[in-house]
Amino acid sequence: MTTLASNLAPASPAYTRNKAHMLDLVEQVRALEQRAVLRSARSAANFHERGKLLPRERLAHLLDPGRPFLELMTLAGYCGIEDRDPVTSIPGSALIVGIGHISGVRCMIAVNDAGISAGAMQSLTGQKLIRAQEIALAHKLPFVQLVESAGGNLKKYRVERFIVGGGMFYNLARLSAAGLPVISLIHGSSAAGGAYLPGLSDYVVMVRQQARAFLAGPALLKAATGEEATEEELGGADMHARTSGLADYVAENDLDGIARIRDILRAIGWTDTAVLPASPIRPPRHDREDLLGVMPADARTPVDMREVIARLVDDSDFHEFKQLYGAPTVCGYATVHGQPVGILTNNGPLDPAGTTKAAEFIQLCVQLDRPILFLQNITGFIVGRAHEEAGMIKHGAKLIQALSNAPVPRITLLCGASFGAGNYGMCGRAFKPDFLFSWPNAKTAVMGGEQAAMTMRMVAEGAARRAGRAVDEDALAQESREIVDNFNEQSTAIYTSSLLLDDGIIDPRNTREVLGVVLKTAAAAKTRPVIPIQFGVARF
Repeated sequence: MTTLASNLAPASPAYTRNKAHMLDLVEQVRALEQRAVLRSARSAANFHERGKLLPRERLAHLLDPGRPFLELMTLAGYCGIEDRDPVTSIPGSALIVGIGHISGVRCMIAVNDAGISAGAMQSLTGQKLIRAQEIALAHKLPFVQLVESAGGNLKKYRVERFIVGGGMFYNLARLSAAGLPVISLIHGSSAAGGAYLPGLSDYVVMVRQQARAFLAGPALLKAATGEEATEEELGGADMHARTSGLADYVAENDLDGIARIRDILRAIGWTDTAVLPASPIRPPRHDREDLLGVMPADARTPVDMREVIARLVDDSDFHEFKQLYGAPTVCGYATVHGQPVGILTNNGPLDPAGTTKAAEFIQLCVQLDRPILFLQNITGFIVGRAHEEAGMIKHGAKLIQALSNAPVPRITLLCGASFGAGNYGMCGRAFKPDFLFSWPNAKTAVMGGEQAAMTMRMVAEGAARRAGRAVDEDALAQESREIVDNFNEQSTAIYTSSLLLDDGIIDPRNTREVLGVVLKTAAAAKTRPVIPIQFGVARF
């Protein structure tokens, strides 16, 4: 291993500008996340008056104290998706999801944030929950859900939400069949399709006089059949525990219900089985604060991504592979929080040599059964006649084949630019990495806005010449401005994260800790024994 030196100059004007830019972006993200927390907290008096805890209070009591909770997809549904006004839009899709420990067991946890619109389903709530379920399936995590939701918002009904929503139930059945316990605590309403959240669970706790689970509530029942019944008669905890058999346990209040969830996981007896490092973990030799100023404010400015690696890996030790061949592509071995990992990144576009090297390195990681970390700062595949003649397309295809079929955990971090096919070649969202996170400055697009505008301008000018008419310069200038604005708006990390195109935006200073959580999650999955069955556990 080689200890990475650093050429970063923290006193330089460029570093100072970069740091100020990054801090401003971090603050924007944290303010948006806090917006959801504060909106939910406005319901505190109403919740407490009814003897209920706020959703985040429930989560705090559920989690093991002193253990990390990695919250995911915090900006889901922002950027005009649910509320078109960015000033009032509340991110998060009224759902809290993340990885945490309960009674010593690493779990995927989903909590309806009933403090926001009574927990009603929003445009991306179903997709956010489905993504959390997919992570649980891939990494052998029990799935724990704290349910209180007003269901779908019928005033904002969209048929695609209805169709996508079925995926939540499909995945619950798959989790159970994969040998992964699904555990539900029902704090309030779980109506209509939402009734299948407990219905497809292996263990169900319902809170007396608060929980409700029914396919049709009193209003819909009367409208559909004329029958009259109270909510408690239709779907209360005692009825489901004594008569229908849907509830396995009845809790007296939220805290009692949470204690029962913790008891269930304690009784299951699962523990994290990841092998601990043989030697003490050494932190990087370079300050993590420097990560605030590593990435240029202008994504077109070159940066040596080894400066990032040096501040993420244990003891800043990095064994670089084929350093002199395809030099703009950087790959090698390291450990993060004691977990071995292969790292692949770029100091320029992917050229034929670098692409071939990357494909070979991925295969070596597969041979070692080693997770791969993709650090994206990539403008794309190199273009030009010489590179086409050198086989850029076929070499790029080799890389795509390797990363698409590598049966090891793949983690992608968007550190800066993520443009064009470079997004694909470095394991972007479409290639289903196990986890994908962004730094606040990340930019994602098929190309830069200026390049897109110039391309369209050249097309328009060529069409005008062929038609024998004059070029309308004013119209072209207006079109160019609109194209640039459109690209710039959609390329930001806040915009893409709002669309669930990543698993969350992280502060660069927290990157090492986040990587430690997900790498340990992947390591535990490899050694965790599960007993799959043909079907999910049916309730009787």
